Amino acid sequence: MASEPGEAETRRQRELASLYATVKSLTALGELDQVLQSIVHHAHELIGTDFTYLSLVGADGRLSARASEGTISAEFLAAAIPATVGLGGKVLASRSPHWVRDYATSTLIEHDSNFDRLAGTEELVALLGVPLVIRGAAVGALFAADRSERSFQADEIALLNAFADHAAVALDNARLYEASRTALQQLQVAYRKSERAQAIHEALTGVVLGGGTPGDVAQLLADQLGGSVTLLDRTGAALVRRDSAADPCRTPPDTDLAGAVEDARRSGRCTTSAGAGGTTRSVAAVQAGDSYLGALVWSRKAADGDEVPDDMDLRTLERATHIVGLLVLKERAVAEAGERLSGELLTDLMVGGPGISPAQRARTRARGIDADRLDLVLVADAAALTSTDLARHLHDIARDHAGLAGEHLGRATMILPGEDDDRTVGEVHSRLRRTLGGPVTVVGERAVNHDWARAFSLAGRCGAVMRAIGQTDLGATTRRYALYAMVFDPERAGELDRFVADTIGALLEYDERRGTDLVDTLGVYHDHRANVAATARALHLHVNTLLKRLDRATTVLGFDWRHDNDLELRLGLRLHRLRAATAPS
Repeated sequence: MASEPGEAETRRQRELASLYATVKSLTALGELDQVLQSIVHHAHELIGTDFTYLSLVGADGRLSARASEGTISAEFLAAAIPATVGLGGKVLASRSPHWVRDYATSTLIEHDSNFDRLAGTEELVALLGVPLVIRGAAVGALFAADRSERSFQADEIALLNAFADHAAVALDNARLYEASRTALQQLQVAYRKSERAQAIHEALTGVVLGGGTPGDVAQLLADQLGGSVTLLDRTGAALVRRDSAADPCRTPPDTDLAGAVEDARRSGRCTTSAGAGGTTRSVAAVQAGDSYLGALVWSRKAADGDEVPDDMDLRTLERATHIVGLLVLKERAVAEAGERLSGELLTDLMVGGPGISPAQRARTRARGIDADRLDLVLVADAAALTSTDLARHLHDIARDHAGLAGEHLGRATMILPGEDDDRTVGEVHSRLRRTLGGPVTVVGERAVNHDWARAFSLAGRCGAVMRAIGQTDLGATTRRYALYAMVFDPERAGELDRFVADTIGALLEYDERRGTDLVDTLGVYHDHRANVAATARALHLHVNTLLKRLDRATTVLGFDWRHDNDLELRLGLRLHRLRAATAPS
């Protein structure tokens, strides 16, 4: 009897030492799976039951085994039961230890048929469960099981419960460790992104200081962010597109961008949406104050789970719009200064000719232009644009051809070197047509002996003739309309006057004297191919009234023009009309 207290004390010291060593080893662990397995291993050694296992409550509210020690089947470990039934449910609900001598026959717990079947297969009989409580919440339970009927003593329960308390702390530490490590990884990623964003910003600043272009900014962004970056102008047309060499976005240009651009303009922030060909696109507006200058579009392949771009990359795209805005304004200022100078030189040549003064030759040479080769004058007109806006497009062409452009006497005008006049005029028309997306007329006239003013007058008046005869989308030289030269060539005005007087002079005099309209009546009659009914409808006259007018015209002319050869009469009427339509307002 005297030895029993000594044996109990020795056992107690051994258990405490084991528990202390267990806790010490647990606190040194970091990985969650390692912690769980260590808990079960040490519990199994302390209690000495047939098998020990630890179950945690999952996100679905079911209790499932996460680690085990001892002889136990895989089917038992894979089972998941509701956290409200069985001995585990009672332990979790009360957050206190519970045990049964014989699980199968116990009436103190709510049985689960699936777990009862597994318990029978596993020959589980006696079962002790203690809760794992973290911050007042039962997150799981530690179980010790025997395959024979038995009772669990108070010291065993206290020992396992104390161990479970320490294990819960270790489990919480492991979770905190996982969370801390994840947070650290996220912080490291954020730091790397911040460093990259800073590097991009410094590189963008370098583009500005180094005299770079918006295209250089687009290339820099494409190389750093991946995919492709497109710069749109104010109309939505693509100015430049740059692809990343390492991660290009091999898709056709996205043409349906109006909605995305408008959203970006309205919000003032970068907007992201699905693009063509399985890509993701982000759009940021380029603005300077209240002035909208265009937009940057970043397109890239949408990787799995990466449909939403990183905020840091979007902020980088937004910051880049400020740089692009500065460069666009700079380019615009330079271009406008160049356009003003080009327009001034063009006007100087127009009013100072014929011939080239030494000062004019020096000024043009300073712009890399050979004034002696400027021998083709072009005048453009487009119904949809003002002459000022159209002249701005001519400046782009003039720069490419070492010429001059500007607005002269209210018309968009350009002077170019001309070797093949017809081909040059056709090329200019085609380029303007593509740029404007609408009809435009371009008329060219060669400046003989550097008489640009006369060439300008002929080209402008010929353009008026073209519009009067319905030609509103064509590029041609005045030679094509030589038939109408009497109309648009001031030097042949006398010839035109004599021809009109010889053909319809009598009608003009009669209309002037009597206040009638025989000339216009004959003009409409010929327009309708001598159809009396159609002519009467067009003039809002009764047929008999029209016939009387036609007879009166026959009397005034002195010949039966409706049956004789009336070709000269038709030409006279036509030229008279064109002269009236092209006369300066």
